[in-house]
Amino acid sequence: QVQLQESGGGSVQAGGSLRLSCSISSYTSSYRCMARFRRAPGKEREGVAHIYTGGGSAYYADSVKGRFAIAQDNAKNTVSLQMNSLKPEDTAMYYCAAGRARVCSSDYVIEADFSYWGQGTQVTAPH
Repeated sequence: QVQLQESGGGSVQAGGSLRLSCSISSYTSSYRCMARFRRAPGKEREGVAHIYTGGGSAYYADSVKGRFAIAQDNAKNTVSLQMNSLKPEDTAMYYCAAGRARVCSSDYVIEADFSYWGQGTQVTAPH
């Protein structure tokens, strides 16, 4: 069983920065693909970024490339998402998710690829 605990988020003016963290109860050899999804009001949940915690490249949605960075800290069992140059359209509930390692072999992921989810944290960047 993998448990995910989220922290960070909040409200910041457009152009500002926020950092989200996802603490993972335990890494298993199977669930090493970590992702961030978000759901904006009236929209479906979409993948933002994902990374293989065993080492490898990170992947980003086109809408956040160059502004967001996902990173792992295996010593602390955490995955962070640094969000810079926030835009109003980034306003959403952000979720941490864990999936099987093979999921991270693709540059595009969907909700169904992930088995474990955090409780979500709100990010707001008003106009």
